Parts: sequence; C-alpha cells; structure tokens
Amino acid sequence: MNRSKIVAVLTGAISIILAVAYLIIVQFLDFRGEMKPAPVGMLNNPLVIYTQTADLKFTPSFIKL
Repeated sequence: MNRSKIVAVLTGAISIILAVAYLIIVQFLDFRGEMKPAPVGMLNNPLVIYTQTADLKFTPSFIKL
C-alpha cells in the first residue's frame, strides 16, 4: 500500500470511531430521561443595559422584567 492509501484508511477509521463515540454519548444523554424546565423564579432576573458616556465610562441600568 502506498502512503496516501494508508492515510485514507486511517482517516476513515478515525471518522468511524468518532461517529460511534458520538452515538454512544447521545444515547447516554437521552437515557437520562425527560428534561425539566427551569423554575419560574429563576427566569425573573433583571436585565442590565450598559451605556457608554462621552468620557468612556460605562453606567449600568437595571430593568426588572
């Protein structure tokens, strides 16, 4: 076998190994069960908007949603 054929076979083997590893990881994560939504209390975080003044200072403004 010449060098380019060896590189092609090696690259294909690595690709197949990565694909199988990916499928195993996905199956493991799917096996954990149904995802639950975040608690409603965690979603009410204030929104912070930073404005920049002419003298290059940032001032935060907090907005409660």
